[in-house]
Amino acid sequence: MKNRAAHLLVHLLFAFAVCSPFLHAQNAAPPAKASEPVKPHVRTITAFIVLDRSQYQLQLAETTKFLHYAQTVFESRGYTVETLRVVTQPFPEYTKGMSTDEAVRFFKNLDGLAEQNKIRLNVGSAYLAGTDGDAQADLLAAILQNTKNIFGSLTVTKDSEINWPAVNAAARVMKKLSETTDHSEGDFHFAANANVPPYSPFFPGAYHNGGGTQFSIGLASAGLLTTAAQNAPDLPTARRRIIDAFFNAAFDVEDLAMRVDREQGWIYLGLDLSPASSQDASIGAAIETISKQPLGSSGTLTAVGTITSALKEIGARRTGYSGIMLPVLEDPLLAQRWNEGRLSLDSLLSYSAVCATGLDTIPLPGDTTVEELARIISDVATLSVKWNKPLSARLLPVAGKRAGERTEFTDPYLINATIRALASKEQVQ
Repeated sequence: MKNRAAHLLVHLLFAFAVCSPFLHAQNAAPPAKASEPVKPHVRTITAFIVLDRSQYQLQLAETTKFLHYAQTVFESRGYTVETLRVVTQPFPEYTKGMSTDEAVRFFKNLDGLAEQNKIRLNVGSAYLAGTDGDAQADLLAAILQNTKNIFGSLTVTKDSEINWPAVNAAARVMKKLSETTDHSEGDFHFAANANVPPYSPFFPGAYHNGGGTQFSIGLASAGLLTTAAQNAPDLPTARRRIIDAFFNAAFDVEDLAMRVDREQGWIYLGLDLSPASSQDASIGAAIETISKQPLGSSGTLTAVGTITSALKEIGARRTGYSGIMLPVLEDPLLAQRWNEGRLSLDSLLSYSAVCATGLDTIPLPGDTTVEELARIISDVATLSVKWNKPLSARLLPVAGKRAGERTEFTDPYLINATIRALASKEQVQ
């Protein structure tokens, strides 16, 4: 009897010893889940429409409704959507027969609707077609002078060649906007395009020449790029990590965009993979993470090329530039390196040779002449034609400001920085 009791006691003690860890586990907190990757912001959902002057109010209302629907879909999956944008066919197509005054009044009305609906509007490109390019350029300058939410561009290449009259026209538009808009900020809304493809979601170079009822997506993904490349021991590893990060992000975006496509009947054209900067996520920081040197040092070109080649490996549906953007006054580290003298027009152009987007938000002295602006634009166009690549120039000459002084922009997307002299005007020591 005693042996049976002892045997039973042993079994009970064993059972308690075995079961107690499970009892403890049931009362303990569940193990932490692996953290999900931080989603990049959606910089823009951009819709492309064919504007009809006779019913533009209704069209804009319907397009805004679509954009808000798309915004809701993305936000339901944890994305932050920064801006909603609309691109029309090139404005010369729907301003035919209008005087300049009539056209300006029409675009003021459009501008008011854009303000009311909290969207940004791009009216496409001048000099894209037709024989009245200079008149188109003059009208575009008048439109941008008199509106706040409208953007536009001018195409300076044609049939794989530089269109020299267009280069000069773009320089005149820049000079006019510099002299006639508050703080010369009108030039922030204008770009000279060279071989830029249609359907980019990013402004001001966006345009289209198709049927409308289409949309594309742009991400503010510079932070994703920095995180992916952090602590990579070498360039091949950094490149592999960038491909993995952008592959996951691109296909997640594509899945949501295709859902919107199916449910709303708007055609999804693709994602512009260009890793856009924001004031808290710098493309400059991403480049320095890879090069391990200050931007502008040896190795910068290699880092830009590494990022570009990685982005080309992403097999998702793409549109627009899908290259590196280096907007000097929209990126805190780029602005800092510009102030330090580490970046120049020529160095930025050299990075463009391995797929940047040209010269973007470059502060220039107010006395920069039309001829000097044309020479800078022609350098961008020459590089674009040579390598058959999309580039643009968004130059910001600031009226009344000289080299050494700081800009005084008020646009929240612009960072104020030091204006530097053009190389042609620097004193030779």
